[in-house]
Amino acid sequence: MEDRRRASQRLDRQFRRIGNARLVAGFAAVAVAFFVFGEVWISLWWLLLPLAVFGALVIVHARVVERMERSKRAIQFYELGVARLEDRRPEVQPEVQWTGSGESGERFRDPAHVYAEDLDLFGKGSLFELLSTARTRAGEDTLARWLLASASRDEVAARHLAVQELCTLLDLREDLAVLGAEVRAELDPDAAAAWGEAPEVRFPAGAQYIAPLFGAALVISFALYMADIFTRTPFLAVLFLEMGYAFFVLGPQTSRVSDAVDSPSRDLALLAQLLQRLERETFHAPLLQQLHARLKGESQQMASAQIARLGRLKARLDWQENKVFAPIANGLLWTAQVAMAIERWRRVSGRHVREWIDTVGEFEALCSLAGYSYEHPADVFPELTLPDFEGAPGGCFEADAIGHPLMPESHSIRNNVKLGGETRLWIVSGSNMSGKSTLLRTIGINTVLAWAGAPVRARRLKISPLTLGASIRILDSLQDGRSRFYAEITRLREIVALTNGPRPVLFLLDELLSGTNSHDRQIGASAIVRALIDRGAMGLITTHDLALAHIADELPGRAVNVHFADTLENGQLHFDYRLQPGVVQRSNALDLMRSVGLEV
Repeated sequence: MEDRRRASQRLDRQFRRIGNARLVAGFAAVAVAFFVFGEVWISLWWLLLPLAVFGALVIVHARVVERMERSKRAIQFYELGVARLEDRRPEVQPEVQWTGSGESGERFRDPAHVYAEDLDLFGKGSLFELLSTARTRAGEDTLARWLLASASRDEVAARHLAVQELCTLLDLREDLAVLGAEVRAELDPDAAAAWGEAPEVRFPAGAQYIAPLFGAALVISFALYMADIFTRTPFLAVLFLEMGYAFFVLGPQTSRVSDAVDSPSRDLALLAQLLQRLERETFHAPLLQQLHARLKGESQQMASAQIARLGRLKARLDWQENKVFAPIANGLLWTAQVAMAIERWRRVSGRHVREWIDTVGEFEALCSLAGYSYEHPADVFPELTLPDFEGAPGGCFEADAIGHPLMPESHSIRNNVKLGGETRLWIVSGSNMSGKSTLLRTIGINTVLAWAGAPVRARRLKISPLTLGASIRILDSLQDGRSRFYAEITRLREIVALTNGPRPVLFLLDELLSGTNSHDRQIGASAIVRALIDRGAMGLITTHDLALAHIADELPGRAVNVHFADTLENGQLHFDYRLQPGVVQRSNALDLMRSVGLEV
């Protein structure tokens, strides 16, 4: 960061010096022009020198401005990294904070998702904002997709190797972030991909041969007319035939191609900067090599070279706008011939545009995970097991010293969790604010990280393929006419339905059925938990109602009671946030009410 700041200061000094030099060159040109056109003391050729110097300074100035912008984006990249390392938050530090300064992923929020809202995956200060260094929409889309749906064991294992390699490639991750910021501002990936995949504009049969023949015939007939070998009649005849062919036969197709190519060609030219940077890198991880290979089409030309060819065709199309060249272009059917060349490009390369965009997105998502791994070297990659071969049928979740990645390390109290095999359920009791909900979120968010391909906040995590379902942050909805209790039982139905899938379900249920009376809660909770376990699921439930602790008696050997305790000292509640075996023995509800001034 300091290096990039020094570079930015040097560029700022260059910017001012070159600006002053431009001003001097401009005044010099005006002075010379006075003596050239006013007093006529010197030759016109003297004016070329200050004008040439001014033109050169304009070009250099523009390049310095571009480098300054990139330098500022690089500084921002490292400022956010330092903010994450120091866990800067708005309520703590006034400097750059990671919460609210990065991309929050707000557009991915879905209250109906079976765990996203419960685990703070998106929004300010979310897991997505902590992880994401992506600068293109495709990169953000890919990362969000990985967080919202578990990958297969083989996919995650491949991502682990890729993340470990990218972790060491800091310059590449910086370049992708810096270049990607420019691409994000300009690129419309969906429009560019849709243009590449759109049905081919078909020109009349033989048009690609007839058009150049017409152009050649016009040039030859004009040359013969100028040489007094032919009269002008053959030239005019060819000209009128060509104009008719261009207007009535080729006109509609030519207009469709030339009108449609402008925006995609500009967008792809920006994307080519990212692609070119990736193409220069040599990778060793199999997944990175596969992604790198996707940047090369059947023509064995790299993606950036294919886009550069499209750029040259678009530039030739723009020649038609030149007042001097326009008459020549009309005579040669220039626009139609270039339009047909663009369609030939799209026929070969257009279908790869979406693949190129998706590849960049996947690289950026992997770089986001690599950045997290780089910034949290103590976090480990989980051990991915296959329960059928590990003697743990129905899933496995064994964690040593597991913590919450969104909590400051200095405030994080870690616990051990072991589920799987015969043990299918933990019933977590405890008083208010003792850490029950945080434990559920800790297990859930690390499960998401594990099956996205990222390191986890634990000393060790052994985990099998699992389908995650959570009921932690369930809210009522005035617009939908739903009470909190109805919203909760709807979510519970969705979690039970997950057990029909191929993976065991890991359920995380906070204050199960707290919206009804104790009698109905005990019967309903017992039935729901038994149904989940009978279907091969495993998980945790938390409760204030100690009557639910008796569920363990109904499921001997399969359910375990654990709790968080608190102590009251001098009228102050103290929590150690450490799991202990058994059922909690006291409640702190009355103490909490008294602590805020309620007379109870």
